[in-house]
Amino acid sequence: MTTSQLPTRAPRASRDKFLDVVRAGAILAVVAQHWTMPVLSFSGNTLSTGNALATPGWWIITWASQVMPLVFFAGGAANLISLRRAESTRAWFAGRVRRLLVPVLPLMAVWLVVPDLLHGLGVPPQPVQVASAIAAQLLWFLSVYLLTVLLTPLMVAAHRRWGLAVPAALAGLGVLVDVARFSDLGLIGYANAVIVWVAVHQLGFHYVEGRLGSLSRRAALAVSAAGFGVTALLVAFGPYPASMIGMPGAPVSNMSPPTVLLLFLALGQIGFLLAFREKLVSLPRVTAALSWLSPRFMSVYLWHMPALVVVSGVTVFGLGYSTPTPGSSMWFLMAPAWFAVCGAVLLGLLRLFERFEMQPDGLVVTARTPQLVLAGLLASGGLLGLAAHGFAPLRDGVLNGPLPWVALVAAGFALAGRQVSLPRGRALVAVKR
Repeated sequence: MTTSQLPTRAPRASRDKFLDVVRAGAILAVVAQHWTMPVLSFSGNTLSTGNALATPGWWIITWASQVMPLVFFAGGAANLISLRRAESTRAWFAGRVRRLLVPVLPLMAVWLVVPDLLHGLGVPPQPVQVASAIAAQLLWFLSVYLLTVLLTPLMVAAHRRWGLAVPAALAGLGVLVDVARFSDLGLIGYANAVIVWVAVHQLGFHYVEGRLGSLSRRAALAVSAAGFGVTALLVAFGPYPASMIGMPGAPVSNMSPPTVLLLFLALGQIGFLLAFREKLVSLPRVTAALSWLSPRFMSVYLWHMPALVVVSGVTVFGLGYSTPTPGSSMWFLMAPAWFAVCGAVLLGLLRLFERFEMQPDGLVVTARTPQLVLAGLLASGGLLGLAAHGFAPLRDGVLNGPLPWVALVAAGFALAGRQVSLPRGRALVAVKR
């Protein structure tokens, strides 16, 4: 590899604090929602599970707590900013693909062992299956986000040529997919897992370009009102459920697969946050909180559900605890303690595994662009398979367990190339180029 082939790092501009606040708030909201939802009890050999947000009237909470639109919005803005700073598309792909895959490796390694270990300790099969599914289900996000990363250079080119017409066209296509989905072509709805999230990702470009980022408070509130208003109209008069997350027993979910409703919800949430941008970035101690959380976003996301599994296993399976009726006085009394224990376990897991996310600067990747694209596609397929099937025990057999999906992720990671550290002199030359 010649010096001219080496990816370089552009000097870092100051970070967009608003995007960091949005990402941090979204991650914390994801954690809070997932730790609030479980309604658990154990009897015989069966773990009973329910969702606290299925309590009548609590669907309105999901309009704020369903923050995946904000994650993709902030991701789109961050991807455009970082792509502009990169020396080349290859260098950008290399950094993004490996940064997304490395923190997943210890999670897979742990959960390849845990189900069989739990069986060996005498835990019945059904609770093990529930725990294994919970630990893997959030990998859907990384699967879809990897696809948005791979599409980013193409979508940036489309953005430069057609601007707002791109998310508008994607919204229209998303509507057509929903129409087909609700006309007995259910499987076609999964196309919106890409269409809807790429459309929201595209809105992040318009924040960076100023169309959204320069809105006055009044204009931002107007965008928010329009987004939430269309969402409310589609819920009231369309086939969409009021909850923005899937509910037990519900025939339709706005999330799995996503409906176009989430794009309008995104406009409502984004407009609202933009209206109060200055207040958000000036909150007391926000800089200190961001400095701790920003390097750990992915680790918090990946390990907060295993933390919930640990706490649930000890309290519900081990100690016979049952979740109080959601909304009752006892439920509100126990919630802070539940959060505190889950938080303590999560901090312990972060001490063990956050190092995989905190990769040092000054490293370059040797893989070429086609190789990196193939790596991303393989890893995305593997992560989606794990999210759909969970970490089944290895004793269930090679083909019935998680090994085929883990193999795809591992193949993607291997294809993403080696990371090498440049000698100091050459690294400085590369940075200055």
